[in-house]
This record gives sequence, structure tokens and C-alpha cells, in this order.
Amino acid sequence: MPKIGIILSGCGVLDGSEIHESVIAMLCLDQQGAAYQCMAPDKTFQVVDHRTRQPVPGETRNVLTEAARIARGNILSLTQVKGKEYDGFILPGGYGAAKNLSTFATDGAHCEADPQVTRVLIEAHKAGRPIGLICIAPAVGARVFGQTLHPTLTIGYDKSTAASLEKMGARHSGCGVHEFCVDEANRIVSTPAYMEAKTIKDVYVGINRLVERLLAMIQSPVGVG
Repeated sequence: MPKIGIILSGCGVLDGSEIHESVIAMLCLDQQGAAYQCMAPDKTFQVVDHRTRQPVPGETRNVLTEAARIARGNILSLTQVKGKEYDGFILPGGYGAAKNLSTFATDGAHCEADPQVTRVLIEAHKAGRPIGLICIAPAVGARVFGQTLHPTLTIGYDKSTAASLEKMGARHSGCGVHEFCVDEANRIVSTPAYMEAKTIKDVYVGINRLVERLLAMIQSPVGVG
């Protein structure tokens, strides 16, 4: 049974992992016969009130602690994770990917990726493990791999975000919510999810197809330099 690492960024679309996307990824993995382990960086972040959609002055929380809500407590710090020890990785979206896994939300194409996220993804790639990127998470992939691998990724059809990915060295491919983009050479799969979706059922279709392709890649391992 393949085991997939799901890298979360908190709990809630405005300051952490998008909950629908995260849970759908877990559901699809389970439906398709794969196990998963949730993980997140151990760091603090600025809280956003999801009712008012405004930052809460002076309130911070811990990414790992909040992500544990989605994982029902079964979660690891990324410091405990080695990329080669999992069969693949998935990064759900949500602004946490652009705030806590990277600084894309504030710095755009000049962003930095979290050091532990960078380490795990590079280790995974070197070991030939496929990586799935959902919604805005391709921005993290562009930052980690853009200057070396120039991966082909999708965030849907948002021209401004696509341009930022290309400035980081990635190639962008427009993609609808039910579709996914595959970079066969680099073993990276991406789908736009809520970058394009209007309903949760549309998110499910794209993520289910991403998971299906990711698991197919695991069944066909290749050497990656």
C-alpha cells in the first residue's frame, strides 16, 4: 500500500490549508487504496477571522497545532520527515500555502519557501517520488523547483498568478477545475481546485484525478536525477 505525505499549512482557507481540498485529498487516497500521513511546519502565523475575513490583531497560532485539527491529531512536524521515506507527497491549497509554506502571498515571484518544505520536496524529487500540488500550492513548487527543473504547473487561468510562477522559472499551463496538469519528466501533478472551482463537487473531480495520476506514477517508478 503506497503511503503519501500530505503537507498541511494550518486549518482554514484564509490563513492555513483549504479544508475541503485537504479532506478531499485524504478521501481520494483512501478510496484508491493508499495510506497517508499528515505533516506541517512547526511555526507561528497571523490569524485571520474567517467570519469577517480580516486579520485578528496580535493573535498568532501554531501551524502544526492548527493542521492537527484536519488530521484528527495524527500529524508530524516536517522536521521528523524525510522525503525518500514516503511514496509521494500532496500539498493542498489555501492561503496557508502562500503564507506559511512560502511567502508568496506577500512577496510574489520574489518569495521564499519554508526551509523544511524545501528540504522534504527536494529529497522526494531526488528519490523519484511524485508530487501533487493543489490550488495555489504550485507557487510553492515553482519556488522550490523553478530555477532548477522549470516544471510545468497549473493554477488555472489566473494570468497574474501564472505570470508570477513563470517569473520563478516554472512553465504555466492553463487548466480547468476538472482537469490536471502533468509534468512527466519531473513527476509533478497539479490541479487548480478552488482557484477555478465554484462548488465542492468540482474540487473533488480535479483532486480525484490528480490522486489517480499520482498513484499511477508510483506504480511506474523511474530514476530522477
